[in-house]
Amino acid sequence: MGIVVTLLTPSSIRTLQRKLYRKAKQEPAYRFYALYDKISRKDILSHALRLVRANRGSPGIDGISSDAIESGIGVDTFLRELARDLKDKTYQAQPVRRVMIPKADGTQRPLGIPTLRDRVAQMAVKLVIEPIFEAGFCPNSYGFRPSKSAHDAVDDIANALWAGYTQVIDADLSKYFDSIPHAKLLAVVSERIVDGGILHLIKQWLKAPVIGEDGNGVRKTVGGVKGRRRGTPQGGVISPLLANCYLHILDRIWQRRDLKGKLSAHLARYADDFVVMCRKDVEEPLNVVRHVLERLGLSLNETKTHIVDATQAGFNFLGFSIRINRGMRTGKPYPHVCPAAKSLRKIKARLTELTGRELTPIPLDKIVRNVNRSLKGWVIYFHYRNSSQGLEKVKTHAEQRLRTHLRKRHKVKDRGIGEGRFPSADLYRRYGLCKVPTTEGWKSAHVLR
Repeated sequence: MGIVVTLLTPSSIRTLQRKLYRKAKQEPAYRFYALYDKISRKDILSHALRLVRANRGSPGIDGISSDAIESGIGVDTFLRELARDLKDKTYQAQPVRRVMIPKADGTQRPLGIPTLRDRVAQMAVKLVIEPIFEAGFCPNSYGFRPSKSAHDAVDDIANALWAGYTQVIDADLSKYFDSIPHAKLLAVVSERIVDGGILHLIKQWLKAPVIGEDGNGVRKTVGGVKGRRRGTPQGGVISPLLANCYLHILDRIWQRRDLKGKLSAHLARYADDFVVMCRKDVEEPLNVVRHVLERLGLSLNETKTHIVDATQAGFNFLGFSIRINRGMRTGKPYPHVCPAAKSLRKIKARLTELTGRELTPIPLDKIVRNVNRSLKGWVIYFHYRNSSQGLEKVKTHAEQRLRTHLRKRHKVKDRGIGEGRFPSADLYRRYGLCKVPTTEGWKSAHVLR
């Protein structure tokens, strides 16, 4: 998990967002029709560019980065031309670059990277329409929302375990971002927004050609175009909001029909990751989930969807392992939340990669800086609740890897001599390694300085 960069929203944009939110909150049936002119405002496009740059994304299919814009046509010209195309409605979405991200199980996950120009336009639209949807989203939805976090979702699950909801449906959606039906998604968006200009932009982004590379590095179209009827690029700025809008239907059904009360089943969702926690029978809640998803044109991955008794076994959610444990002293049950084994393997593999033997020609301060960056991001996220054992393992691994790297760098073959020459105290004091805290995280994330 990386460090999230936050930028203050200009007061002019906050004022607009508050007005839209209040209107949407006060009139749940109101449909907004005069929004398109807002997205080409100079303050909105300028802030959208700052947010996109802060995300440090890779260039799209055109290879143009924010640095290239600064050294080329300049930021002012870039924003002025984008604003002109939006105002004149001559804006056309460019193809999306697909890259394949390796997963721990050996498979690959497709990531769609729009061009910088398209990401700025998407961010501008997001700044305008997000408050409208936020006003209607349910409290059990935590993913990619302002003032909500993964830790909030984990706390909600822990609180539900405290309350006796220990029979857990650990759900997994089959290729959610690739499966969202465009027509049904646009119908959901149109429940609140009927501005034709905004809807046309969203449709363009959904239909944009997706360009990938074959085994020989030759580019070819692998998705998108007008005939495409499903999916939103996982990597597009606006995709998480659209994904939330679509699964909001599941949240809304759960809330309006009081399924938590009627079925004794609590739903907690973070984007397309969700669990249903039951006090009693799991069959009826699971059937409801299947039925709603079927109506949405989605499906559960049955091989990865599990029923777990949290008093007997743990389940993974957002990188954490969660279960009911009993206190060693009191014997009383409590929700135990710690970094999952997969999360530990991932950070250890990353630290090993950053301290490999082949990196000895690279300046040592750069090696340590890269190690510290990965450690800080991981600890900020995982130093939470019952994390001490996991943190201790990461701390030990970081020390061992840096010490091994120093041995290779200084040609010290004997491990025992290396222990004496590079003691743990020196790794921190002399070489600047970030020290991983090993106390319990409890209810607040820890930020390394």
